[in-house]
Amino acid sequence: MTEITLDRLRRGLSGHTPVRIDDPAAAQAAVALVVVPAAGDLDVLFIRRAEMPGDPWSGHIALPGGRRHSADEDLRETATREAREEVGVTLTPGDFVAELDEVTPRSRVLRPIVVRPYLFGLGHRPDLSLSSEVADWLWVPLTVLCRSRGEAVVEVQGSSLRVPAFTIGSTVVWGLTERIVNHFINLLDMI
Repeated sequence: MTEITLDRLRRGLSGHTPVRIDDPAAAQAAVALVVVPAAGDLDVLFIRRAEMPGDPWSGHIALPGGRRHSADEDLRETATREAREEVGVTLTPGDFVAELDEVTPRSRVLRPIVVRPYLFGLGHRPDLSLSSEVADWLWVPLTVLCRSRGEAVVEVQGSSLRVPAFTIGSTVVWGLTERIVNHFINLLDMI
């Protein structure tokens, strides 16, 4: 992959038409995929969700985000509100880069939900302030993500599953987050 800058990202994704999932019975959620420039690369912000009973994504590596609230004007507002609440990052309209393809969980056990990812580009790494929903954060360079694509074995409800994943040291990014980030990386190959 050649060097990706925020300007190149904005230009390259300006005409992107995201895939939408029409499921009126599904809940709506949004996530913020936040990138910042870093030494000829872009770093991606990930969070580790706090361990919480009843949360199917408890302890997972994720992107800041969550369910749409009735007061949210739209799903982009959901993504920006969740980023502010979970990691203390204020995302402005000028930080917005693109909407990405919607995803849904593949598990039949979970209630239907459609997640819309929004890509935001910041000029520098912001100071983070984690909520009780977030146990930790990490910035991962895109070049590292590209090299770490593969599979991993994860435990799901007492069973071991081999899944597509990004493996960075002992950190495994899989599930909805892997699919969102993988789609984003595939888009970069076209710009």
